[in-house]
Amino acid sequence: MFVHHVFFWLKNAGSEEDKAKLLEGLKGMTSIDVIKTSHIGVPANTNREVIERGYDLSWLLIFDNPDDQEIYQVHPEHKAFVEKCSSLWSKVVVYDAIDI
Repeated sequence: MFVHHVFFWLKNAGSEEDKAKLLEGLKGMTSIDVIKTSHIGVPANTNREVIERGYDLSWLLIFDNPDDQEIYQVHPEHKAFVEKCSSLWSKVVVYDAIDI
């Protein structure tokens, strides 16, 4: 299994319009066939010292293996998303993990 978790900070923090555009872009990629599971989220209402809540949206993807994740990275829908939506975010942080 390969886990790909992306966190987005909007340039216009608090802009519901920009958040909606980014959400639409993310939803447009859910049909990419190598994605086994996807989840789009916002920060939970939890408050502990170790929790990062400064991001606006997160995009969690599960792939069968690292090769499928690489297919996703060069997929036309993913490339179109980056081209269309990259102007919306000021920061992106990615955490990738594999089974041990």
